[in-house]
Formats: sequence, C-alpha cells, structure tokens
Amino acid sequence: MTSIPEALLWCLSAGTAAAVVLAALSIRARGQRAGLRARLSAAEEQNSATLHSNTELTARLRATEAEIRHLSGTRLPDLTLALAHPHVPVPGLLDARFAGTETDQALNAVLEQVSDAITKERARVDAAAQSTLRGATTTIQALLYQLQSALQEMQHRYDDPNVAQDLLNADFLNEQALRRVQATGVVCGAWPGLTREDSYLAELVVGATSRLRGYERVQVSNQLRDPVAVVARAVEPVAIVVTELLANALHHSHRELPVTITLQQGNRGASVIVDDYGVGMHDDEIKAAMELLSGDDSLLLTQLGDPPRSGFAAAGQLVRQYGFGVHVEPSPYGGVRAVVYLPGDPLLTVLDESAQPMSVMAPLPHRSGQPDRSAVPDRAGSALPTGATTPSPAAAAPAAQPAPSYEAPAQQADGELPRRRRRKPVSELDESAPRTESAPPRSPEETGTRWAALQRGTETGRAAAQSEPPRSPEGNAQS
Repeated sequence: MTSIPEALLWCLSAGTAAAVVLAALSIRARGQRAGLRARLSAAEEQNSATLHSNTELTARLRATEAEIRHLSGTRLPDLTLALAHPHVPVPGLLDARFAGTETDQALNAVLEQVSDAITKERARVDAAAQSTLRGATTTIQALLYQLQSALQEMQHRYDDPNVAQDLLNADFLNEQALRRVQATGVVCGAWPGLTREDSYLAELVVGATSRLRGYERVQVSNQLRDPVAVVARAVEPVAIVVTELLANALHHSHRELPVTITLQQGNRGASVIVDDYGVGMHDDEIKAAMELLSGDDSLLLTQLGDPPRSGFAAAGQLVRQYGFGVHVEPSPYGGVRAVVYLPGDPLLTVLDESAQPMSVMAPLPHRSGQPDRSAVPDRAGSALPTGATTPSPAAAAPAAQPAPSYEAPAQQADGELPRRRRRKPVSELDESAPRTESAPPRSPEETGTRWAALQRGTETGRAAAQSEPPRSPEGNAQS
C-alpha cells in the first residue's frame, strides 16, 4: 500500500521538474527571439543609414564633378580674359555649399597657379617682343637721322625753289616716320636717341609743332616772365611728350579748328597747356589716358590696342623716367586740355638772352606790355615775302650741337628758377656790355626781309666762289 503513494509522488515530482524545464526553455526561446528581433532592427537601421550616406556621397561626388566642369569650362576661360581685360568678372563657385571647404581652397589654388603662369608667360613673351622692337627701332631711327642730315645738307646745296620744296616735303615725311619709330622705341624701353643743349621752352614747343601734320593750325602764346629753358638731358623727352599731346589734339579735332598752346610760368616751374576744340574724351577714356600717362604700372604691348596707340604710352614712360608731370582733363572749349608741368628743379633753367638769343621762329614772351609773336611754322613759305626761303622743318627744333660751358648757377631766391650764364668768349671781351632790355618784337615782314637778305647774300657768295665752272640750274657746280 505504501508503494503506490511513493510512485505517485515520484511521478508528480518528475512532472513538476519537466514543467519547470519546459518553462525555462520557453523563457529562453522568447529571449532569443527578442534578441534576434533587436539585431534585425539594428541591422535594418544600419542598412538605412548606409544607404542614406551612400546617397549623400553620390550627390556630393556629382556636385564636385560639376564644380570641376564649371572650373574648366567657365572660370578658367574668364580668368584668362580678365587678365587682359580687368573689367571682365571671374565667376565664383557653382554650388555655395562648397564655400570655405577644402574643395573651394583646392579650386582657388588652381586659379591662382594658372593666373600666375599666364602672367609670367605674357610678361616673358612681351619682353621678347619689346626687345626685338627696341633693336629694330634703334637701327631704323639711326638711319632716319642720317637721312635727315642728308636732306638738310641738300637743302643748303641746291638753290632751285622747286628742288628746295621737294626736299622740304621729303624732310617732313622723314620727320613723320622718325616720330613714329621714336615713340615705339620709347614704349619698348629705348633711349629717345638724341642729345641737345639747353633750349628755350618756346623754341622746344615750336620744334615739337613742326613734327606734325596740321602744324599750321597750332597757335602758341608765350606767357613766360623769364627766358625759361629746359636742361639738355630733358629737351628731347619733353619735345616727344608735347608732340604726342599735340598729335592727339590735331587728330581729334576738325581740320579747320585751331589748337592753342599756352606757356605759363609758376613759382616752382613752368607749364605747357594744350587746348583743342575737338570731340573730347569720355570719363573712361580720360581715366585710361591718365593711367598710361602716369607711367606707374608695367606696360604690355598688347594693352596698346590694335593697331597699337603708342603716343600716351611713350609719354608715360618719359614722365616716369625724367620726373615731370602730364595731366589730361576736359577742355573748357569742349575738347581736351593737356597740361605738361615741368618742375624748376631740376628740369628748368634761365638762359642769358644776350649770349644766346631766342630763335626768330619762337614766340616772344609777354613782358613789359609787349605783344607776343605768332609762332605758327610755315613750311610752304606762304607767310614770307617773295624771294624769302622757308627754313627747314628741323630748323624750328633746337639744333643738336655740343653744349657750351656754363658757369655755376648763381644763388637765387626761394621760388626762382636757376639761372645759367655762358662764359664770355675772348672775342667778346671788348664788346659793349650785354643788353638789359628785351629785344623788340619782330613783325612777319621784318622776319621775311631778313630771310630774303640771307638768301641773297648766300647766292652772291656762291656765285663769286664758283665763277668757274658755270653753275647748273639747281645751283651746284658741274663736274
């Protein structure tokens, strides 16, 4: 009887243990399923994040490729154009999200390197071109000076009026070619190519006028108080600058309108003021002209236009080298006013008129109420009386002669120009004291009479010296 309860108890114990085991297994299975579901959810979230990151990376890669295409197709071509024409803008980034990033810095580095390389290459090519032009213009300029000397010798050799007129025309054409070659050489860094002695400013201006077509339209008014002269080293540079300013005035004004030149003297220097009545210049043109005339920046030949306009560029180079100033502004007469300012120290001096009289071609200054003398060169000789000979075009310019010796400048008051006086030659020691008053103004009739007397004296002397063999119609002896 006792075995049956024990068996039941054993069975109950076994069932309870089995139930406990089953319950434990069920709990464990549920925990494993929950962990698996959590891992699956985490994996899904990670896959979603990875997919989103891949999408963003793909979009950024495409945007970077678009920026590179924008750099090569738009920014670099505009950069090369802006280097030649500064007013052309260079576009920025295509996508503003790259601003300040490493991509932006890398693209800017490419632009800077390309800009530096292009600038250096342009400077190298331009320097080579300038060197070639400098050598060519120097040689051509020397040949033209030789031709000028030969033409002037022939003008003195032949007496026939028709031959003399043809020689004057040839000399004038040679002067045009010389001016163009000289300006081109100066732009390329060449020396002006001519040395003169100290010359009166009025003579210098008349000489500059005689180098241009339309010189008969130029009217010179001398308002200088003293016999102001330009020192030898600056005579030709100042003449070149005045010539180019006059050429601009004559070119941009009607052929029947005058161009006026006024010589003014201030406390610290003198000025040459050129006024025309032409079409004038716009504000941007005046700004560009002032940039060229300042001579500050390095100049490239490609900046002179096509065809190149070298006048203002040559003037700017000389302004920078010799220390005077040029200013361009609208004229009160509707055209353009150009002012050349020459500082008294060190470019000006005052000459002794008794030792070195001013040329008859130059206008007399306004002193003691004296009227000024017209200074319009006349190559055709129409203003001279019959029988007078027209001087050579180069006669109006200061002659290239050895500079005379000078005494040391005397002490001058503050604001006055330095004065130089020639040492008196031995042959002049017994002559009367130098004049103290200015020479009276010479009328055109008096000037023509003097030229005619000079011509008659020259012909008489040649006829006496060349009585045998007989003279040819051109005035030179036959061989």
